[in-house]
Amino acid sequence: MALKRNLYRLTGLDGLPHHVLDAPYESIDAALKAAKVWCTGQGLSCTIKDRGIGVQVLAGNGTWRTVCYPPNCLQTSLA
Repeated sequence: MALKRNLYRLTGLDGLPHHVLDAPYESIDAALKAAKVWCTGQGLSCTIKDRGIGVQVLAGNGTWRTVCYPPNCLQTSLA
C-alpha cells in the first residue's frame, strides 16, 4: 500500500486561494516558507488584511481544511 502525500495551499484570511501564492505545495514546510518569503518581501507593501495567510491541507474527501495561520505574516513589523 502506497502512502499518500498531503497537498497544501495558501489562502487569504477569507479561506479563498491567496491572490499571489495560489500554488500547490508538497509539504507544510514548503507552504510556510513561501508565506514567510512573501510576507517579508512583496507582502510588506500590502495592508495587514491582505497580508494575512492561512495554510490548508487537502483532505481525503476532496475538501480543503485550514491547519494554521502563520503569525509572522500578521505582524506589522517583521524583524
